[in-house]
Amino acid sequence: MLLPFTQKAVRKKAIGLHRTFHPMPRIPTKFFGEVDYTPESVFCFPDGLPGFEDEHEFLFLNVPESEPVLFLQSISMRNLCFVLVPILTLIPDFRIVLTPQESQVLELSPERAPVIGKDVLCGALVCADNKQSLWANLMAPVVVNLWNRLGIQAIHPESGYSHRHPIAFVEHALAC
Repeated sequence: MLLPFTQKAVRKKAIGLHRTFHPMPRIPTKFFGEVDYTPESVFCFPDGLPGFEDEHEFLFLNVPESEPVLFLQSISMRNLCFVLVPILTLIPDFRIVLTPQESQVLELSPERAPVIGKDVLCGALVCADNKQSLWANLMAPVVVNLWNRLGIQAIHPESGYSHRHPIAFVEHALAC
């Protein structure tokens, strides 16, 4: 069962003179079939992601049997799905440092570092090489403000973290 990941459902007032029933929006995906979602579960990446600058809306999909892995599914491109691991599962004392510009895009205060798991979701993209070795990109984590659902990929080569941090997960957890 797929569950769109949301921090908190947001109630919206109906606009118009009469109410009509609208089914949940549905997107086709390559790896998960058709997925229903609510507008409150959509995360916006104003600048897209590197290589996919025109893709701005994504869903975080949680497949319980694949935890802690999360899937970042594009709303508009059925074939575009990123695999992420919550960064604290890899490096429990990971510290995210954002530039003032990154904080501004995320609408976070530049005065203090965001708290992972409270203010932001911080995930490492998972990649595989041709030898089927898995690794995580800790140098450029995906960072999402949990309160307004705005996201970026924070690329920091000076961070000291590796872009090829080895990981070992069960292969069936990685559907895409």
